[in-house]
Amino acid sequence: MNICNPKHTYTWRKQMNDMTKQFEQFADMMKAAMPQVKPNKNGYEIRTKVLEMAQNQAWQDYHAKWGAFETTVKKDGDEVVTNVTMPEVPGADAVLEAANKFYDFVNGKTNK
Repeated sequence: MNICNPKHTYTWRKQMNDMTKQFEQFADMMKAAMPQVKPNKNGYEIRTKVLEMAQNQAWQDYHAKWGAFETTVKKDGDEVVTNVTMPEVPGADAVLEAANKFYDFVNGKTNK
């Protein structure tokens, strides 16, 4: 038997390539059949995400109110007084209040 036969080498490589493709197809099929495991977030990651959501909500509310700020003009004696009421810039208290609302919602608590 001559191992250096080019036809034999080609056939052997083709068989190996076919087997490799079959193994890859089987592995892909098994991946699709297996459940997807996603690691759970820990408490710190969840609280950080809720705070991020609360901060975004507070700033969205601020920007919505910014577009509708109030201006009043009135006469006070001989002077014309212009009063501009701007929305309050959200601070840490507003963000924490929104975060607590989100926490209560997630935990199933309702404030009535």
